[in-house]
Amino acid sequence: MMSIVFMIASLVTLIAALRVVTGKNLFHNALYLVLSFVGVAALYLLLEAEFLAAIQILIYVGAIAILIIFAIMLSRHLMAPNQTQRNSQWWVSGIVAGVLFLVLAFMLLQVDWPATAGAVPADAISLLGQSFMGAYVLPFEVASVVLLVALVGSIIIARER
Repeated sequence: MMSIVFMIASLVTLIAALRVVTGKNLFHNALYLVLSFVGVAALYLLLEAEFLAAIQILIYVGAIAILIIFAIMLSRHLMAPNQTQRNSQWWVSGIVAGVLFLVLAFMLLQVDWPATAGAVPADAISLLGQSFMGAYVLPFEVASVVLLVALVGSIIIARER
């Protein structure tokens, strides 16, 4: 049963991620991004990492994706029906992504990956929280400032003159 749920969650995540990068409507792409984030949270639940699943929902779906959707909605000229939302040089990024995929696949196939399960410490969530609020507090603060600047910038762009 778990393998069927895993297949469904991974299929939904992959299809949503593909729609994020191949869709024609920027708003719909952002909604697919939310679906992709929720699929990743489902995969975390299947790995019995409930804390990471909750953080995935709270931070990525609840904050980042909603901020992106608000920024798109506040930028009125991006939502115009006659506005083209594709870059004319999409083929360059496609070639670069394909070459990067081939290089990474080649490198991954060269390594013998051991498949051993490690022991999980009894206070894993406490250690994870201490790491987030200790050694990794600066990256979280920088990310919050960047998101705040993005929101303020989108409001300034959308503001009527």
